[in-house]
Amino acid sequence: MIAQCTGGSLITQASLREYFHNELNEALNHQKIRAEGETVCYLTNLLTMYARSDELFEQTDYGVDIKPLAVTYSEALSETSVQLRTRIMQRLGDTALFIAGVFADSLNRKLVDIDYYVAMGGSAYATVSDSMRGYRAEKSLASLFNELREKFIDFVDVLNEVSERSHLSSDKDVLRLYEIWMRTGSKRREAQLRKLGIEPVHTGKAEFRN
Repeated sequence: MIAQCTGGSLITQASLREYFHNELNEALNHQKIRAEGETVCYLTNLLTMYARSDELFEQTDYGVDIKPLAVTYSEALSETSVQLRTRIMQRLGDTALFIAGVFADSLNRKLVDIDYYVAMGGSAYATVSDSMRGYRAEKSLASLFNELREKFIDFVDVLNEVSERSHLSSDKDVLRLYEIWMRTGSKRREAQLRKLGIEPVHTGKAEFRN
């Protein structure tokens, strides 16, 4: 059972999904981001699943760690089954979205930064969406993954707000806030900078969008 103290309340496994669903809706409303109900449910399940460390981390040659996205991508390309390849790409997109949204503040200490996760995650979801378009029964799923692709940065911001309120992570370094905004064009980071009295100005670097 998962137990986590957040805002003075005890969150258990049974109530975790409901908690994240409410937090996601609050963050979406606060940031004025529209999302289909199916997408909100998907994000809720994503947070609930990855709240279990064994879902995010796995055994590697270097011990228990998160499998690099490039390795997952290579596995997807080498998979001959379209169904399995799509499933691997979905896992890649999920992992990239979760890490970019919840652990963005730690990525500046890694070899790759948040823009890498945004690019890889958005591309993975686009592949999943495209693979489902040809099947009538999967059209609704194709729309879901297309929304995840189109609003990837917005959903990163939403997960970041949920993460901060849940004390899962925090971004308090002003330079880091600015760097993330420069790399992604994040509206949330832009608003945070302005709240601190800093006017974000691009310096010739192209704004990243999916």
